[in-house]
Amino acid sequence: MKTNIDFFLRLITAVILIQSLYFKFTGHAEAVHIFSTLGVEPWGRIALGFIELIIGIAILLPRTKIFGILGAIGLMIGAIGTHLFSPVGIIVHWEDKSDNGQLFGMAIVAFLFSTISFFIHFKRIKNNVYRAL
Repeated sequence: MKTNIDFFLRLITAVILIQSLYFKFTGHAEAVHIFSTLGVEPWGRIALGFIELIIGIAILLPRTKIFGILGAIGLMIGAIGTHLFSPVGIIVHWEDKSDNGQLFGMAIVAFLFSTISFFIHFKRIKNNVYRAL
């Protein structure tokens, strides 16, 4: 049962990471606005897209899932921090549009799901170490 829950959590996190690649790699106005506001357009946008792609794949593969989980947690801490502590804000406004906090919400979901998945794996790792002793 835990395996199914863990896979579901990792799958949703991977979908969140991978679906954002379209916006980053095509230069969507919202993504360009965010990274311009942060002063790292276009290289920050493209580099972060590649990092999200690698983590999105790693989180789904059995051999690399723990690295993907940790990477996703780190990325989402950065995303949440950016929304909270930079001019980007929780609700992103660009041109005459707004995301109504959708990006921030997806970052919170991905962070929570990755963290829960990490603790599922941490418990398994801890139990295996105790058994080995």
